[in-house]
Amino acid sequence: MPTGESPGTVRCKNTASPHDNPPMAHILVAEDQTDIRDLLVMNLRSAGYEVSAVGDGVAALASHAERPADLLILDLMMPRMDGLEVCKVLRARGNATPILMLTAKSTELDRVLGLELGADDYLTKPFSLAEFLARVKALLRRADLLRAAQEQAQSSAQASAQAQQQVVRNGELEILPAKRQVRYRGEAIEFTALEFDLLLHFASHPGHVFSRAQLLDAVWGYTHDGYEHTVTTHINRLRAKLEADPMRPALILTVRGTGYKMRDVV
Repeated sequence: MPTGESPGTVRCKNTASPHDNPPMAHILVAEDQTDIRDLLVMNLRSAGYEVSAVGDGVAALASHAERPADLLILDLMMPRMDGLEVCKVLRARGNATPILMLTAKSTELDRVLGLELGADDYLTKPFSLAEFLARVKALLRRADLLRAAQEQAQSSAQASAQAQQQVVRNGELEILPAKRQVRYRGEAIEFTALEFDLLLHFASHPGHVFSRAQLLDAVWGYTHDGYEHTVTTHINRLRAKLEADPMRPALILTVRGTGYKMRDVV
């Protein structure tokens, strides 16, 4: 990034084409800084999206309740109710709409807290519009794939029944992909959407070593230099839930200098 930019600066470089994006997806932008909000709205509309915009968290909840969006873009620091609280309220209500968090803070704690509360991804200001639009596209693509899978399962009772019987196993680990359920050593364990997708990807390829960039591309839907630590954070959270001793993992292993793998099937 160029030097001298303030934390709220967003560089404008619109490289997207309307043909690259899902037609008329509805996006809600909640950002209290007018110049940034207007810039994001302008570029999202230019990329082919339908956009609503508000200036605080309370208005974001009201707007989403009145007309649900396909994607929420929430600034972390907003008046009346911040982005973390909006995320927390929505997830407590069972709302699974994808959330992209924007933050001027750069500490690991802020990022992890947002992910723990249910955000699907985050961007730290200042950021380029090209990267922003790529994240938006990836989140919408993941939501479309999940929606298509759900519709396909509902359209055929027989196919749904067969899918629900399929189990991915590795020792005492059992994953039911269709139900998005995990049991380990006989106990049900809850995971966020991205944690589940990451665990399923490992379990579907036991013994295969993946770099962090490969995992970003396969699970998150994008590869971008400098964000591999997102993978590390999620792997640490998987280990905290699955490993008896997360410092000496036996299920999700680190391959020094290369990446990570799930142990071979036992």
